[in-house]
Amino acid sequence: MTTTMEGSAAHREQPAADSVFVRACRGLPVPYTPVWFMRQAGRSLPEYRKVRAGIAMLEACRRPDLVAEITLQPVRRHGVDAAILFSDIVVPVAAAGIDLDIEPGTGPVVAEPVRTEADLARLRPLTPPDVSYVDEAVRLLAGELGGTPLIGFAGAPFTLASYLVEGGPSRTHAKTKAMMYGQPELWHALCARLAGITLEFLRVQVAAGVSAVQLFDSWAGTLSEADYRRFVLPHSAHVLGGLSGAGVPRIHFGVGTAQLLTAMGEAGADVVGVDWRTPLDAAAALVDGPSGRGPHGSGRPVQGNLDPCVLFAPWPVVEREVRRVLAEGRAAPGHVFNLGHGVLPETDPEVLTRVVALVHEASAR
Repeated sequence: MTTTMEGSAAHREQPAADSVFVRACRGLPVPYTPVWFMRQAGRSLPEYRKVRAGIAMLEACRRPDLVAEITLQPVRRHGVDAAILFSDIVVPVAAAGIDLDIEPGTGPVVAEPVRTEADLARLRPLTPPDVSYVDEAVRLLAGELGGTPLIGFAGAPFTLASYLVEGGPSRTHAKTKAMMYGQPELWHALCARLAGITLEFLRVQVAAGVSAVQLFDSWAGTLSEADYRRFVLPHSAHVLGGLSGAGVPRIHFGVGTAQLLTAMGEAGADVVGVDWRTPLDAAAALVDGPSGRGPHGSGRPVQGNLDPCVLFAPWPVVEREVRRVLAEGRAAPGHVFNLGHGVLPETDPEVLTRVVALVHEASAR
């Protein structure tokens, strides 16, 4: 059996670019299935709550020393196969001129929503100096992590646009869709501006040393496939295509996207993340579309997709479901084990540590 600490030591001994995680993202042979968790650095960890006490979210994201410490915490505790940069998807739009805050228990709240051409003018292009603290944090982490790969990330244009148009989180996205349908030129101008900001934000992270990037489209699942193809796909493809020569795997993830997986597979990512609603073997067929060809001509790796709520069940149930996800993931040429969405705040960290050890043991080749 490979213990969590032994597995952690093993992937520190090899270069991040040839780590088990990166190899799985490229559909290459691996000795075991790599695992990390979305929101692994966060409220489920007591050490996180301690260092974040009294510090606002946006302030925390702008302090490289704090970003580095929070990013490292789950690597130390769980022995996951990759770290993900501690940040928030609205960091680059705040840096590009939008007045917003992240309110505890609510999420991003925009002071003046973007709903007219004049509003769009307030959103300027992003430059590397605007997010120099991200560059510094990534460089700090690259030195600390050794062979453990670091995942950079950003929000996709649609999800960012929905926050800016709605003014905050929304269940219906009514104002967002009203702009899409009623003011398509303004919508595409907004998404094009956001795609440029997102691409620059990811390029900063790649230049600083991340080993992979993930594009989060949290709210894309509210759309039909036709609307996704018309209003969203070109802008996500611009971001992912702009990183085609960056030399790092590109992961694309959305929630509730069963109807969009084929279209998302066309956006240009090397790996498609899948939420818990779609079995990975079914998703593996969908993300390759009619051609059945992924980035290497033989299918596309997938990431996911244990339901985060399973972690609250008795251990025998957790073990059964982990093994099921691993079995379904074998249908793809590469599989990165993850949850189907982020770690819930009430999750017992010890369960996550046990899941890492189980994934490594159960998938050992």
